[in-house]
Amino acid sequence: MTYLEAVNKVLRRLREREVSSVTETTYSKLIGELVNEAKTEVENSWNWSGLRVTLSATTTAGVFNYELNGAGNRATILNVINDTSGFFMERQTSDWFDEKYTVTDPQSGAPRYWTFNGLSLDDDSQIDVYPIPDKAYEIRFNVVLRTKDMVADTDPIYVPSQPVVLLAYAKAIEERGEDNGVAAASALATAVRNWNDALSIDAAKHPDTDFEVV
Repeated sequence: MTYLEAVNKVLRRLREREVSSVTETTYSKLIGELVNEAKTEVENSWNWSGLRVTLSATTTAGVFNYELNGAGNRATILNVINDTSGFFMERQTSDWFDEKYTVTDPQSGAPRYWTFNGLSLDDDSQIDVYPIPDKAYEIRFNVVLRTKDMVADTDPIYVPSQPVVLLAYAKAIEERGEDNGVAAASALATAVRNWNDALSIDAAKHPDTDFEVV
């Protein structure tokens, strides 16, 4: 489902006129904001299948800090693999890394450990690896890549779209302030039920991962 399609689904539920662009009217812009808010909340609730991608980095000898290009600052790293050496890398704490790098002669070789270390200037996550690479290694990151706010009418929603639409609708009713909040509460309850159903369906694809209901 696209950004515009989601906005129009909400508008129809509100018995409002559909639009040909999210920015067509002041009210459609507001609904667009609510759709983006709902999308972010749904994305943050689980490591959705539709958000799982693989990113990669190639190390340089003597360099231990790398930018995970395209990851942003809301990504969840599921696992890291040193493809060149053929093993999973283990996550360690920042304190562990500090201890390793404070010694006089840090170890070099095939990277076996990783940790987060801040953000780049363009807001991508940065990671440190250890040992310090002694040559080029291909490192593969399996991540949950949560998306930025939708802007273009054709921007897609990668998580289940129905919970996003229903949650945005509940937010729109709440914003109107009608019925002393009764209608908004009912709409929110419907959205949460649909959201939990979507969570259960997607979680069944990943039985090795625990999830919590909304």
